[in-house]
Amino acid sequence: MPARVLDGSEIARTMRGELRERVASMGRAGVPVTLDAVLTGDEDSPARLYAQNQQKQCEQVGIRFRLHALPSDASAGDIAGTIASLNNDADVTGIMLHLPVPEGVDAYELQRRIAPEKDIEGVNPSNIGNIVYGRSSLVPCTALAAMRLIEETGVRLRGKTAVVVGAGNVVGKPLAVLLMRAEATVISCNVHTPELGSLATRADVLIAAAGVPRLVGPELVREGAVVIDVGVNRIEQPDGSRMTCGDVDFEKVRESAGWISPVPGGVGPVTVATLLSNAVEAAALASGATPAEITPADPPN
Repeated sequence: MPARVLDGSEIARTMRGELRERVASMGRAGVPVTLDAVLTGDEDSPARLYAQNQQKQCEQVGIRFRLHALPSDASAGDIAGTIASLNNDADVTGIMLHLPVPEGVDAYELQRRIAPEKDIEGVNPSNIGNIVYGRSSLVPCTALAAMRLIEETGVRLRGKTAVVVGAGNVVGKPLAVLLMRAEATVISCNVHTPELGSLATRADVLIAAAGVPRLVGPELVREGAVVIDVGVNRIEQPDGSRMTCGDVDFEKVRESAGWISPVPGGVGPVTVATLLSNAVEAAALASGATPAEITPADPPN
């Protein structure tokens, strides 16, 4: 029986509905939610298009969005100065830095300048480090999105074997820690792992985040496993056109997996919704409330 497909677009739609209610409730309590995005580049750059889509989604759930657009040749000092200004603005509760930054500018050095409590992408090193201790609620969005997709399957992670293929700083590593915190037995692999197949086929939950097109074929997947595909790759077709695919050979793997996320339409939409969720989280924390203290309320009659 073919795997059940995890529809990321539908999950994200549900998340936005929940966020809309929560943002409205927070607004009635005098707790505004903001997202301030810093971007460098031209008007027609992919990052600018992404920012425009981001603005639309923020408007849908009631988050105030502001774009701080800098020229494509902005210096590290220019970008750092914008971030510092936002850090010091009490009306700003959430900050993100769009990538790429101009050539020669160190993105890591800029990301670490974002105040941890306003870092809604969860990329500040202190936020990533605190994931280990369970002390950070602002987790890298893609890692958190993958966990949300696993949650949708209804599979309890406690006692399960989870294999993560890929150990990147903002997906593979934090995702492995999140799985550990859920009391799964975690095996972290990469494309250079000897006998990758013998490890991958032990997985109740297999997450592919290596950035290698169709790395995971059916020979790496245990029958009935949950397969989460985090990879986003552009590959050339025989006719010269280009298409997007994941790290999983979707059509072949779906024949044996229990659950599978597609690319596109799987982790991606949930990642964007998770960014909005992190913005709400940051605003709640800035208000002095714990997330549970600000819950959706029935609208006034």
